[in-house]
Amino acid sequence: MGSLGDASAVRKSVLPNGIRVLTEALPEFTSATLGIWVENGSAFEPPELNGISHFLEHIFFKGTERRTAKEIAEAIDGVGGVLNAFTGKEYTCYYAKVLREDLPLALDVLSDLFLHSTFPEEEIERERGVILSEILESEDSPDDHVHVVFDRAFWPGHPLSLPITGTAQTVSGMKREHFLGFLSERYRPDRILICAAGAVDHDWLVDRIGQAFGHLSGTTPKVTTATPAPKPALSLIERDLEQVQMVLGVPGLPHTDDRRYAAYVMNTALGGGMSSRLFQEVREKRGKAYSIASFLSAFRGAGYLAVNAGLGADAVVEVLEVVRDELGKLMRGGLERGELERAKSQIKGTILLSLESSESRMSRIAKNEMYFGRNIDPAEVAAAISGVLHDDVVALSRELFSGRMSLALLGDVSEVAIDDALLSPV
Repeated sequence: MGSLGDASAVRKSVLPNGIRVLTEALPEFTSATLGIWVENGSAFEPPELNGISHFLEHIFFKGTERRTAKEIAEAIDGVGGVLNAFTGKEYTCYYAKVLREDLPLALDVLSDLFLHSTFPEEEIERERGVILSEILESEDSPDDHVHVVFDRAFWPGHPLSLPITGTAQTVSGMKREHFLGFLSERYRPDRILICAAGAVDHDWLVDRIGQAFGHLSGTTPKVTTATPAPKPALSLIERDLEQVQMVLGVPGLPHTDDRRYAAYVMNTALGGGMSSRLFQEVREKRGKAYSIASFLSAFRGAGYLAVNAGLGADAVVEVLEVVRDELGKLMRGGLERGELERAKSQIKGTILLSLESSESRMSRIAKNEMYFGRNIDPAEVAAAISGVLHDDVVALSRELFSGRMSLALLGDVSEVAIDDALLSPV
């Protein structure tokens, strides 16, 4: 297998005001990706302002003291680059990917929109309409909306249960003063990290960031939220759809749990690709679903493992029985030796492929810093994956699948009868 990276290539500096700057210099790359990350997302929002982090992400691009919204877009489009942002439950990122010679421009544009956005009232109203359309589009996309349904029922009353985009009600009530207040409170230097990967010089970037961001001050008030308590739930949402969308899940591991590598291997073998147990059994052998996969969703204090599928209403019960059967096989017998090694190789191959992208590398060093406070180079991850034993998978599966399961179904479910035994411990 090819090289999985050199930890010494990642450097970290901390500005006097607390902003962290991390880089992974890769001189052989023709591109560089620069990202401004804020350790803030929907999990840190009060319920009445659910979606404000995502709304803020949108209006940062709507004009600064120096540039109009159009000029912001033209600056990066004009050099063939990518300018974008995304919001998660625990972080928000504003980033640009450009050719090496255009990195100074990318830094200027990103720092301009991050530090000098003016949030015009008319742009807020215009973007409010865009976000309300986005919410409606998500609700009209069953394969997306079923996850919202699952989260709400799985972690009731906890911020992690709320949608990142907010709701039509919360978004409609947000005003300019809400944005300015939230920005002042949550976008402080101690929660900001600026990361770059690719054709970048660390010392140059630290100097330029110090000039642009050095005036920021203050710390973010600590937001204390209880660890979410998963609640086994059955959610049946009737919709006139050709397919039923399904999410079946159990409590999983937090992002930093030491057993996460065993979870990666187990999830990959269970439903992580076309060769996985669920895909082969449900789609290839039985033809009962167009798509089926398992996935891990992990946060600071909690997580879950879930199976999602799109299938006909008449196949729901059979597919649930198959999933239960496969979970039981994991608990009783784990993975066969060849299957275990294939899962490990698949994960390590995915890591190698991600190293070809400066964007992926930038994201990796940022998340390592936010969740672990240090760089975890790919070689360390690969070694941990290689070290996963058969008994590790069995022990973890017995822990995760020993409780009652949660199920969300969205579609023509009027004739679907879910026996209580289908959701009982495996």
